[in-house]
Amino acid sequence: MRLRIDCAYDGAEFSGWATQPGRRTVQGTLEAALATALRVPEVRVTVAGRTDAGVHARGQVAHVDVDREVVAASAGRSTDTPPQALARRVDGILPPDLRVRRVVEAPEGFDARFSAVWRRYAYRVADAQELADPLVRGHVLTWGRPLDLDAMNEASAPLLGLRDFASFCKQREGATTVRTLLDLDWRRDDAGLVVGSVRADAFCHNMVRALVGCLLAVGEGRQPAGWPAEVMAGRRRDQGVRVVHAHGLTLEEVGYPDDDELAAQAERARARREAIHD
Repeated sequence: MRLRIDCAYDGAEFSGWATQPGRRTVQGTLEAALATALRVPEVRVTVAGRTDAGVHARGQVAHVDVDREVVAASAGRSTDTPPQALARRVDGILPPDLRVRRVVEAPEGFDARFSAVWRRYAYRVADAQELADPLVRGHVLTWGRPLDLDAMNEASAPLLGLRDFASFCKQREGATTVRTLLDLDWRRDDAGLVVGSVRADAFCHNMVRALVGCLLAVGEGRQPAGWPAEVMAGRRRDQGVRVVHAHGLTLEEVGYPDDDELAAQAERARARREAIHD
């Protein structure tokens, strides 16, 4: 059976999502806990979006394939469904900075990575001295100058749509930098923090943090509102774009189509990726 796993983590002490030899990663920690709870030698999870070192997540999604009998046996005498019992067992094994929010049997055709139609991140900034809260310093970027959100929203609008984000991505051989940016907007939350919300079909390496750095330059008045679009038009990494710190970034949510569209979406996504690599 395929299980969908919804999880959240504080990325401060993790070297990103993906397993790396000798490093503490979200994937490695989660897979070890699942293997212990299921009483199997090892498991392998597939994730919706690999987060970089220091990036947090509230709405990360993964899946794992495991024999139905193994899941049932792991529940023991629990009155919960086997997936619910597994979620409780795994959560009891995991460290406090990684939590499993739910485990359910995935619908037919579900793939955590390829069935996803969008991912949404938020980047949080404290741009005034009175907003600097030491209790949330690990999740909010402290910025020394006040930001003009109207200018940042004006600068963000031309970046939307199907675009080549090579100017904002760390290049990886054989990987495309073309993405569809669905939303990019800036507002203040109830506490007064600046929150940038970014939603796209997918993201390339460092894309969100580079976009944020570019737009912060506009917000503090160092660059005009038209500068980010000019940077994008260059289609190469611009040395003037600052990649901001990872700790202000959180993966908030992953979007999926209706259950009857999951398999078709996964097939389309795989076909696009294969075409890119051919």
